[in-house]
Amino acid sequence: MRRSLSVGLPALGKRAADAVRLSALALAISVSGVQLAFADDYALGAMDKLRIRVAEWQTAEGTVRDWSAISGEYTVGASGGISLPFLGTLPASGKTTSEIAEEVGLQLQKLFGLPDRPSASVELAQYRPIYLAGEVQTPGEYPYAPEMTVLKAVSLGGGLRRAENGQRFARDFITARGESSVQIAERNRLLIRRARLQAEIAEKADIVVPPELKGVADAAGLIESEKALMISRDKRLKLQLTQLAELKSLLQKEIESLGKKSATQTRQLELVMEDKDRVDTLAEKGLALSARKLTVEQRAADLQAALLDIDTASLKAKQDVSKASQDETNLRNDWDAQLAQELQNTESELDTLDLKLVTSRDLMSEALLQSADAAQTPQAGTAASIAYSIVRQKDGKSTKISADEGTLVLPGDVVKVEPVAVTQ
Repeated sequence: MRRSLSVGLPALGKRAADAVRLSALALAISVSGVQLAFADDYALGAMDKLRIRVAEWQTAEGTVRDWSAISGEYTVGASGGISLPFLGTLPASGKTTSEIAEEVGLQLQKLFGLPDRPSASVELAQYRPIYLAGEVQTPGEYPYAPEMTVLKAVSLGGGLRRAENGQRFARDFITARGESSVQIAERNRLLIRRARLQAEIAEKADIVVPPELKGVADAAGLIESEKALMISRDKRLKLQLTQLAELKSLLQKEIESLGKKSATQTRQLELVMEDKDRVDTLAEKGLALSARKLTVEQRAADLQAALLDIDTASLKAKQDVSKASQDETNLRNDWDAQLAQELQNTESELDTLDLKLVTSRDLMSEALLQSADAAQTPQAGTAASIAYSIVRQKDGKSTKISADEGTLVLPGDVVKVEPVAVTQ
């Protein structure tokens, strides 16, 4: 897992070898990029990010080995330690980068039994964040930078929170009032719809204006719209019922016609059967030809078949009449069920809108009260002022420190901005 960078020194003398060794060590502990640490005695804490690089001078071989398996960036965890390959978790909270570097080199030497202690370079890659709380535009977590003051920290959060003087509550009132207006308009439409459904169920020609809409400006227009819909629906229902009635009438006429035709065919069959009886009598006496007898029997068979067709057609027409009557009944039942369902849905929507209206009115009242309270603050004889303080963790305890705009902020600090009333 380890990568070695070897530089052979077979031809160099002792001084040259020492010079190469010093150069290699300097390269191993050099800081790449911008140095972030602002003090050598900075105590590390949770969420600090460290950049670690480890190199080892091998005296016997005269080479430098780069421990790339360990080199990299590490974050101090909530427990206060950093987790390194081979070494496991090393305590870091409260220590300096120099102490961490020395500990890493010592632990590696002990673990692998090395004659020379590896050189570890530890630098801060990123400080733990700071936090803004109180009267700032955007409270929250922000990255730390060296030489940060309270004023700079507050600027990260958009500066001090700007007083609204009741504007937010006025917006809340306008929003609630707009929602209430929409809900009232919808409720008026539902009330007219309910009145129209009740008129249709009672089979009345006119819609009774609900008491809640008396004196409402647009009530007349809503009633006209619902009445036009009621007339259209009534025409459609009556048209369907008329078509079914006409179908039944036609089928009844067809049944009557088939009955008359059946009576005529029956009379003809009776005459043919009488003729057949006479021909049979003559045939028994040898006075009738077989051809005549055959003709009479064929005629009788044709009439019987025709009567059977007439009876079948009459039965089919009666079935169609029964089906048309059933369709008429189903149409009326479906219409009544549809009206009842629409009325139930309308009642449910009205109940929901009533609850929403109550909520909107409560919000409007609350916004008015809050706006009035905001307009009364600050009280007469007082002026608004801002107090700064820093909450800092030290030895596991929180300490509150009074501050001003020029006070330096440390990583992990909580900057609190609080309003205070100053009597004039």
